[in-house]
Amino acid sequence: MARYTLKVNGKARTVDADSDTPLLYVLRDNLELRGPRFGCGLGQCGACTVHVNGEAVRSCSIPVSAVKGDITTLEGLGTVAKPGKLQQAFITEQAAQCGYCANGMIMTSAALLAKNRNPSETEIREALAGNLCRCGTHQRIVAAVKRAAST
Repeated sequence: MARYTLKVNGKARTVDADSDTPLLYVLRDNLELRGPRFGCGLGQCGACTVHVNGEAVRSCSIPVSAVKGDITTLEGLGTVAKPGKLQQAFITEQAAQCGYCANGMIMTSAALLAKNRNPSETEIREALAGNLCRCGTHQRIVAAVKRAAST
């Protein structure tokens, strides 16, 4: 086991973990952050998406030892009392049915909006194509991203 100091949501956090422990497990189990979720464990569904240095990455597929830089989770975008604008747009558009995919959809959308302040519907759909939602709220998710882009 090794000691790692990670910058998560703007704060330095120190954890003890095996070098091959997925970042997702460190975030959820050691740091008790519940935004990123375990979905497939293969980096294919997007439920575990976080930002590393502003890039959307699948935290289930990255060992903690490979993480270099700032990590942002869903909790770093806003709070229950003061949601970030993308989080608020998801609430307003009722873009989550069961909510399991919401972390991945929001984190992927936030990375898109950081690079493209006014994406087209096609660009939004392309960015979110790798995120799975079994409830079928895709139309509301796209509407939420559009709403966030316009504010």
